Amino acid sequence: MLTALTVFILLAGIILYKLMVIVPMRQQCVLERFGNFKAVLEPGFHIVVPFLDKVAYRHEMREQVLDIPAQMCITKDNIQVAVDGLIYLKVMDAKRASYGIGDYRVASVNLAQTTMRSEIGKLTLGDTFYERDKLNESIVREIDKASDPWGIKVLRYELKNITPSPEVVHTLEKQMEAERAKRAEITLAKAERESKILISEGHRQEAINISEGEKQKRINESIGRAREIEILAAASAEGLTKVARAIQKPGGEAAVKMRLVEEFLEKMGKVMQEADVSVLPADLANLKGILASINQNVSSTTLRGEG
Repeated sequence: MLTALTVFILLAGIILYKLMVIVPMRQQCVLERFGNFKAVLEPGFHIVVPFLDKVAYRHEMREQVLDIPAQMCITKDNIQVAVDGLIYLKVMDAKRASYGIGDYRVASVNLAQTTMRSEIGKLTLGDTFYERDKLNESIVREIDKASDPWGIKVLRYELKNITPSPEVVHTLEKQMEAERAKRAEITLAKAERESKILISEGHRQEAINISEGEKQKRINESIGRAREIEILAAASAEGLTKVARAIQKPGGEAAVKMRLVEEFLEKMGKVMQEADVSVLPADLANLKGILASINQNVSSTTLRGEG
């Protein structure tokens, strides 16, 4: 009795286990009956026919991340680089993911590697570093197109590392050193050129300032001389006018002659003092006549005044 009861309980438990299927929220299950596709079980509790129905596949419906192993690729300029990455995908159709491909994960990784080699071969080494976004978009587009019959959706692809071979790295380092040296020389040359330009501009401005100063100085001096000549001319004119008026008065002409004689004698005295030889004027007789005439004029003027 105990053995039969135990067997019955075990059979009942097995039947109940086979009768119920619980699908987690993150999954979808593919149900088969007699080896043929029956249905896709959504998350929740399901009752199936024991021993006739079975869950053949369980698929993760969340976004999955697959690591793409590093592989050697050849760029457009014939440089070997090791490239690895990450692919993000999601199962969109559980039925096609079960029957459209044996293992969509392995197939996606292999397809990503193939597509990556093809896309890397279209770019030079420099472009692979500067155009990562475009390269990622191209790989996603190609993988998504090829994986559509598998019932999966490739969301994005990210390149992790692009590593050239050690020989290429050594060559690139030398190239970068040469480029840095070139840029340093160019920078120094530009600095020297700008320094010379600034110095020449300073000399030029200094010369301009000096010439402007000289010009202004000459203008001011010429204006001063002109003003001086103008003042002297006005003073001379005024003096001559006064002299002319004085000459017209009684005794004016004699006074002028007297003044001329005094200036003559003063100049002659200076010449005779500074000369090494004795100097006598050539027209000494005329000078005597001038003095006599001046004396006569002065006397007559005096007499007229007394009268």
